[in-house]
Amino acid sequence: MRSRSVSDVVLSGTVDVPTPSARLVADWEREISIHLELEPGDVEALPLVRARARWPDYKHCVQAASDWTHTLGLHEALASSEGALMACRGARYHHDGVSYGGAAFCNLFLSEDKGLDLHFPATGLRIPLRRGTVVVFDTGQPHAVIKRRSPGFDAADFPPGQDCSLVFLTWELPMENAAVGQALGISFDIDPSTALLLGDEQVWLNGAPASVCTASGRWCQAD
Repeated sequence: MRSRSVSDVVLSGTVDVPTPSARLVADWEREISIHLELEPGDVEALPLVRARARWPDYKHCVQAASDWTHTLGLHEALASSEGALMACRGARYHHDGVSYGGAAFCNLFLSEDKGLDLHFPATGLRIPLRRGTVVVFDTGQPHAVIKRRSPGFDAADFPPGQDCSLVFLTWELPMENAAVGQALGISFDIDPSTALLLGDEQVWLNGAPASVCTASGRWCQAD
């Protein structure tokens, strides 16, 4: 086990990706409404293999994300990572350090602008989400997808019948790839004595396990 810092750095940009076909979007919407049954704040996986079978532009999306990460000096990080297709109906404030502590996320958004932002409360950064928005960030950093003019996550901002689901591709970039750690300013082995005692990945703050308030994104003591 290794300990590391949690980075507040967010790398973001916009890339040119083809508009998904009406047939593909309809298939995503059907999957979201019938099988995923997303509630406000939920983030779930869509079947990527089936999507690729009817998505000739998939390779162009991957190439666009790869080219962008190359401009950051992350030359092979994305190419060596397996992608996943995800859908969300907003997202409550959370961090993913418990499940993906050894990685950074690279997310490429495929949906048109629906008035939602990716919010990082530690810095106040809000990134408008639209087709072609691409971000790289530390999985341990609290984040949420919220209404553009909302101060935080509110389930009432995602009422039934309103089109506010987003689809995005995501890759796990290995944090121990030197280029990834350097781009995000990660420091390793900051508390090796504690890391040696842990059997699984955890995020600690001030010497104790920490969690995130799902409404505000503030750090708090874990239950």
